[in-house]
Amino acid sequence: MADHDRSIIDEFRANGGTVAHLGRGLVLLHTIGAKSGVERVNPVAALTTARDSWLIAASKAGATDDPAWFRNLLAHPDVVIETPDDGEVPVHATVLQGDERGRAWRRFTTSYPDLLDYQSRTSRVIPLIRLTTC
Repeated sequence: MADHDRSIIDEFRANGGTVAHLGRGLVLLHTIGAKSGVERVNPVAALTTARDSWLIAASKAGATDDPAWFRNLLAHPDVVIETPDDGEVPVHATVLQGDERGRAWRRFTTSYPDLLDYQSRTSRVIPLIRLTTC
């Protein structure tokens, strides 16, 4: 795990979900490695859409490939997130497609406009994922 991610995770946990330069807009995503089977934890920007639902984007800051955690979610979609308000929550991940993705994209980019810049850096369509409590 990158030192940058480790420091964000530590700050998130030490401050009840608040990270100084990011506020309370993160969740800690626990995935299981698609090949290794090892648990990984990644801080990801999230948008709460309902009491039991969050949106996340596999942006990797506009890189040409998807983040490893996204491949892990595809292989093992039932995971756990840590949220600022609810602690650990078991969720199921669904990759959004079509009109549903379009509506979610508009909503997500209103809250996280940097995502538009990330999309402009890459030819891949940045995946949007809905996490829903199990």
